[in-house]
Amino acid sequence: MRKLLIPIIAIVGVLLLLGSMMIGPYNRLVDLEQDVEKAEANIDTNLQRRLDLIPNLVETVKGYAKHEEDVFKSVADARSKLAGATQNGSIEEKSQANAEMTSALGRLIAISEAYPELKADTQFTGLRDELAGTENRIAVARRDYNDVVTDYNKVVKRFPGSIIAGITGFDEKDYFKADSAAQNAPNVDFNSDKKDNN
Repeated sequence: MRKLLIPIIAIVGVLLLLGSMMIGPYNRLVDLEQDVEKAEANIDTNLQRRLDLIPNLVETVKGYAKHEEDVFKSVADARSKLAGATQNGSIEEKSQANAEMTSALGRLIAISEAYPELKADTQFTGLRDELAGTENRIAVARRDYNDVVTDYNKVVKRFPGSIIAGITGFDEKDYFKADSAAQNAPNVDFNSDKKDNN
């Protein structure tokens, strides 16, 4: 009986030692995953802020440029797609929808060049400035998200984290990437009226 007890105690001791060695890396993965989720929520918050600004901006532009229906439709479609992606889409879907929204907003803002009275409208300029601030917040939130995803993915891919991640189901996270269409988005100067006033 005593001879049998010694190997059992040794096996239990090794299992406890291995288990205690896994606790730290596992907790690190949990912490990093929470950081990724928080950063994604920050992106969602800023995308929602942008979504909330768009209807007022569109209505202001419509007051001056009623015949630009194709632009208004593209903004509405892009806004709808982004709203759906923000609610329950993957980070890749959010990224693609965000790129489409940026492109559609660029076309909407570009309309102001053809309508000087719209460019001078204080409601339009206020909304445009708020939108520009939101775009900056989105850029910062995307960068912060990608930074925490980098930290998380490093732990998931490196040894011994890769073993613990594989055992416990932690998978690599996707980065928030700009869609290839975003590279062709129109260049919009949000401060064009400030240049005109100088």
